[in-house]
Amino acid sequence: MTGTRPDEGGGKEFRRVAQELRVRVANGSYPLNSYLPAQSALATEFGVSRNIVQRVLEELRNEGWIESRQGTGSRVVKNQRIRSWSPRASRSRQALTLGPLISEAFEQPEVALDVYTLTSESLDAHIRLQSERIRAGHITPQRIALRVLLPTESMTLPYPRAKDDKDDPRLHDRLHRITRRHTESLREALMALEAENLVPSVELEIRHTPLTPTFKLYVINGAEVLHGVYTIIERAMVLDDGDRITALDVLGYGATLTHHVKDADPTSPGSVFVEGMTTWFESVWTRLAD
Repeated sequence: MTGTRPDEGGGKEFRRVAQELRVRVANGSYPLNSYLPAQSALATEFGVSRNIVQRVLEELRNEGWIESRQGTGSRVVKNQRIRSWSPRASRSRQALTLGPLISEAFEQPEVALDVYTLTSESLDAHIRLQSERIRAGHITPQRIALRVLLPTESMTLPYPRAKDDKDDPRLHDRLHRITRRHTESLREALMALEAENLVPSVELEIRHTPLTPTFKLYVINGAEVLHGVYTIIERAMVLDDGDRITALDVLGYGATLTHHVKDADPTSPGSVFVEGMTTWFESVWTRLAD
């Protein structure tokens, strides 16, 4: 035990800051090899203590996003990579990231998004960003339809788990809390848009399937697919009670994604892949999911 109080080590403010910094690093807001703002600046921006910022940076180091050296600060060494061979994706000289693709989808009058994932943590962050754009009047979708496939909670998943004690239930319990928190956040954000007449039609359905996610999948407006396998890593984790544990885990934000686009040729590699993954999602949704 470290003796850290739960509100300092794993509480609401810790999670809020950690999630926001993960999103910024993953989507390139903090580019590769750039330095994060000073701890004092981050503490001021988020309205939290330096201790919380220090623990968040430790978490990001353990996850492989940053490296820190005394006197030089924290440097970004990884972001979320998306590999795409679509001509549309090469319009910008900047690296392709998930945020702009989701943003483009929400700029359409109708948004249809099917997602298969281990948790809904990164999805929640992206949907909340689009919710802010809608509230600001920057985009005006008329219909949002989101379907999310998650693993059944009663399953014993192979990850995350303690490296030296696979029967330790704490990491599974933590995973379930994260998933519930972000699915509820998703529901609140989307339903508020409809209740406040900002989007005329909003549909959100979440189902659970008895499959262990080995990959993450986004099907965007039936025409684009983002697909990335989960890679198992070993990393240190700090639990909500402050206890430190060596875990086998996967990082959703860090998964390398491949981007595939359906085009006019139904036999093209992009069209075939999009069609195959769309069919796979629909089959699991209708035949295996509760």
